Amino acid sequence: MKETVYQRLEERVFRETCANGLRLILVPKRGFSKCYAFFATKYGSMDMHFSLNGVRKETPAGVAHYLEHKMFDTKEGNALQELAKLGAEPNAFTSDAITGYYFESTEHFEESLRILLSFVSVPYFTAESVAKEQGIIGQEIRMIEDDPQWQVYANLLRGLYQNHPARIPVAGSVESIAQITAETLYDCHKAFYDPSNMALCIVGDVAPERILQIVNEVLPDSAHPQIVRDYGAEESDAAASPAVETTMAVSLPLFLCGYKCAGVADGEESLRQDLIGSMACDVLFGESSPLYNRLYAKGLINGEFGGGYNLLPGISFIAVGGESKSPRKVHLAIVEEAERIAREGVDEALWQQVQKSTYGSLLRGLNSFEGTAVSLTEGAFHSYDYFRFPEIFETIDREDLRRFLAAFVTPDRAAISIIHPKAES
Repeated sequence: MKETVYQRLEERVFRETCANGLRLILVPKRGFSKCYAFFATKYGSMDMHFSLNGVRKETPAGVAHYLEHKMFDTKEGNALQELAKLGAEPNAFTSDAITGYYFESTEHFEESLRILLSFVSVPYFTAESVAKEQGIIGQEIRMIEDDPQWQVYANLLRGLYQNHPARIPVAGSVESIAQITAETLYDCHKAFYDPSNMALCIVGDVAPERILQIVNEVLPDSAHPQIVRDYGAEESDAAASPAVETTMAVSLPLFLCGYKCAGVADGEESLRQDLIGSMACDVLFGESSPLYNRLYAKGLINGEFGGGYNLLPGISFIAVGGESKSPRKVHLAIVEEAERIAREGVDEALWQQVQKSTYGSLLRGLNSFEGTAVSLTEGAFHSYDYFRFPEIFETIDREDLRRFLAAFVTPDRAAISIIHPKAES
């Protein structure tokens, strides 16, 4: 295995691309009793339309999330229960771009790892179990749709994007999941759960060669399927709809302002752009920014106000909001402040403050085993080394932030999602 030492971070990482294509990443933490394992596939809710070995595939919305739910089923019972018996704390999640299965434990780590690798790589579905899950996930979807926080975000994505599948909720809809069959799940597992499309990252006091041995013993050989992802027709720079409004049971108008940014190709530039976008948001509307203080002093926002930069395959966007009696005034003020910064530049004192705060946050993030594993895995999926963030950070200056805001926080790229309180009957 290849060892890389990061002197500035006082970290080292062992990496190996296994014979079956799996990307293995190990971060030794000597003396720690806790170990964390993250087993992920580069497959998320956006991957509904793709070509597999030259054959076009169309799947319903919500398959990736549905598959995540069903993967814990085994012929012997349920993997969650087996892991819990060993004292492990397992869970999983599906996002727009990846699905991840993980656990942390302080004992029986190798036994738990074998279970994790086995149930994720060997699917077991029946028509009956798939049908039963439709009711469970359908109920989950209905509950989420009744949540104003979820609704305001979903509406914003529909306002920003005309074609990109990020506009479709991760879980899909009650109607879309009704189309999912056991065959659908087997087909998508075969395509995306191949080791060559996956990564395993472990953070803890483990022996790298021993982990590699377990991986080689448990995981199957790879078929290396050729996957071509289709995220729809190319998006224009402009937002699909400038405003999406509805009513729900809220006490104050709930809103999110969105600004459509550019997509970024894989490689170190994507990590650099992520850092620029995040710092630009802090400069524009972070708690230390002049805009935040003005809006707060005028009573246009409260302590719930906030947001940030989101980078996904093929797209990126800013989302910021909260509660306000006048959401449109906040929306206008954000654009006007971005225009001012584009003309005058980023204040030096604010730049220094945001720079120190961001770098400190990145360093503190290394204390989280989970955060470290997810960040290194996402880096592996998108062809960059996350632990090079100190070197990449040093290439960014305040002019990068000014250019970012000038290019992307503009009226034509903007959309607002508002949930108004229901009128009293």
